Amino acid sequence: MSDYEHVTTDAAVATYETAIEVFKALLKEVRELSKKKPDATLSANKVKLVNAVLTDILTFLENEPEGKYLSPLEDEELPQVSDALMMMVQFEAGLAAFNNRYRKYISYGAFDGEHHWITEEQLATWNDADAEFEEEDDQDGS
Repeated sequence: MSDYEHVTTDAAVATYETAIEVFKALLKEVRELSKKKPDATLSANKVKLVNAVLTDILTFLENEPEGKYLSPLEDEELPQVSDALMMMVQFEAGLAAFNNRYRKYISYGAFDGEHHWITEEQLATWNDADAEFEEEDDQDGS
């Protein structure tokens, strides 16, 4: 299996996959609120809910190039809806970059024609499969 420039972990992918749909739903709601009342202040409960998801996302995005621009919403001085939306859109961009960086279309052996996350664990599985194939090929050629 060829080397990949960007490799993540199964744990980061699991967190991504757990958080992405909840994040999208929250972002949709904040966008709707922003259309109606962009200057309104988010309630403490809404900030707490959004921050729970953002904090999970930060566990894997904080070390990505986009991570330096990301932070949870301010909960001491509650943000306006438009400010919350701006921060969440930055997270959306970070999530898209993560997906594009680590999820690749594979044209290789049994994995041909499928998208896979490029993780340390997945690469180890592919390397083990390659080693088994080569071992079988060597035994057949003896």
